[in-house]
Amino acid sequence: MTAKPPGRVKLKKKHTQSSKLWLERQLNDPYVKAAKQEGWRSRAAFKLIELDKKFHFLRKGVRVMDLGSAPGGWSQVAAKAGAVVAAADVLSMEDVPGVTFFQADLTDAGTPALLQDALGGPADLVMSDMAAPTTGHRETDHIRTQALVEIALEVAEESLRPGGAFIAKVFQGGATGELLTRIKKSFTTVKHVKPPASRADSVELYLVAVDFKKTKAPVR
Repeated sequence: MTAKPPGRVKLKKKHTQSSKLWLERQLNDPYVKAAKQEGWRSRAAFKLIELDKKFHFLRKGVRVMDLGSAPGGWSQVAAKAGAVVAAADVLSMEDVPGVTFFQADLTDAGTPALLQDALGGPADLVMSDMAAPTTGHRETDHIRTQALVEIALEVAEESLRPGGAFIAKVFQGGATGELLTRIKKSFTTVKHVKPPASRADSVELYLVAVDFKKTKAPVR
């Protein structure tokens, strides 16, 4: 992604300082501009593109679950790569070509089976770009986002084929404690990665776990 902003944009209207900074950052963000130009639903699409360049998850025919998928940027990337994609979110999401979407709660017991049925079998990749709304208190935000990682991991453990992969957003410090221990028991390799599209001032990281060791029977 090589798009560059043609000079900085400054806002003339009155805004609160925090909203003004956010708006100026959006207006001057080359990834936001490139997402609009290339038809991606969010700048987050570039994060998955960059992760895939490094780890090579996506190719034609792989089965992908996108958890917390709205607005659909990650689903778009996976589908464009030729993957079979099943996505779920408690929020509504406009249709993405090649993606089967369910407006469903990931904590519902039947959701993993619903997604796996749509894929026609166990997933090769379970991915989650979910994050809880930030409070401004770093420790609270970390705990709340880690809880979402646990939910996504539960789905992954039920849905992945042996050798499959898992991607999830975490905050600075990454997956820790019992959660990290559990992930390391379930996957051969676990890394924390900050893709270039992740803003430098953001505390987000991505947990990338590969080579799933099947510990649960596939969902039927």
